[in-house]
Amino acid sequence: MQLRLCKIIVTALSSLFLLVVVFNNLSDPNSNYQFVRHVLSMDTTFPGNAGMYRAIRTPIIHKVFYASIIGWEALSCVLIGAGSVRLWRARGAPAADWRRAKGLASLGLTAGLVQWYLAFITVGGEWFLMWQSRVWNGQEAAFRLFAFMALTLLFLNQADD
Repeated sequence: MQLRLCKIIVTALSSLFLLVVVFNNLSDPNSNYQFVRHVLSMDTTFPGNAGMYRAIRTPIIHKVFYASIIGWEALSCVLIGAGSVRLWRARGAPAADWRRAKGLASLGLTAGLVQWYLAFITVGGEWFLMWQSRVWNGQEAAFRLFAFMALTLLFLNQADD
């Protein structure tokens, strides 16, 4: 029972984290929008780099990209949160029921992993060469968030019968 409670708490923390991220993005949209705008515009990458043809300088695309990030974070938050509630309800259930209860939280954690790996590490970091920026480089933070969620997903799905 203790291990199940630990898994519920750690999983719920991922939902809480994402809730704060979504709140920050909605309550101070300009700060995080500027991050997206600079990354997509590639205006702080190495001068004269050969990848500048990839830059997107269209504000509407910046806004759509930013909105999709917030939407994906919110979706992951809701899935993990609902999954945490399912885990709580199944905390004393037989092993088979407990394993089934892990599904929604696992889906939400995977959605979060996809976002941080795809949008921030792959697209932002490599395609838009975010790693070249001294000011608008979010790869370290993205990796940290990816690692937290990956470890949570692994811990949650570790056998505990």
